[in-house]
Amino acid sequence: MKKGIVTHAPKHFTIVLAIFLVGCAAVREESNPFFSDATQATQSPESEDTTSYWDGDRISGRPSIKIDLENQRAYFYKGGQIVGVSVVSTGREGHDTPQGDFRVVDKDVDHASSLYGNYVDPSGQIVVQNVENEKDPRPPGTVFRGAPMPYFLRIHGDIGMHAGYLPGYPASHGCIRLPESMAEKFFQEAPVGTPVEIW
Repeated sequence: MKKGIVTHAPKHFTIVLAIFLVGCAAVREESNPFFSDATQATQSPESEDTTSYWDGDRISGRPSIKIDLENQRAYFYKGGQIVGVSVVSTGREGHDTPQGDFRVVDKDVDHASSLYGNYVDPSGQIVVQNVENEKDPRPPGTVFRGAPMPYFLRIHGDIGMHAGYLPGYPASHGCIRLPESMAEKFFQEAPVGTPVEIW
């Protein structure tokens, strides 16, 4: 070992560092407005995404989508050929994204959640953030503003694919969040009736 260079951190330092890092992660989630499906698409760190890509503009064929919950990936096919891959964030524990075979049943480019969002005052200022409508008490003089879910592809009940926050692990109330650029491409290329397989 060279003089003056420490190659191993003391055990107590490692434990303190681990506690600090866990604490930071918890604070980031709890303090992040719209942490649930109420997340704005602009919060996705797309500049850090080196996985997602689209290569299907000049390829034809019947579209289909497959979502791998374990690996947090969505795959877009045309005629059985993969033409796009996207990172996703699916339902967290207790709000699991359903598995099975589904179809796109509805599309809404400017969708807003009817369940999750904020209570805002008449000027639009947030009074209480990240609420569940009709469950969390609404302060007098406020109204519910549903969370934006751009490029929404409904696949089952209230569950759909949309642009949203991607922390790198399952974190939604059941929806499948994608980076905004990929959500837009999937939206454009998947008509109503497109098969969606989730496993």
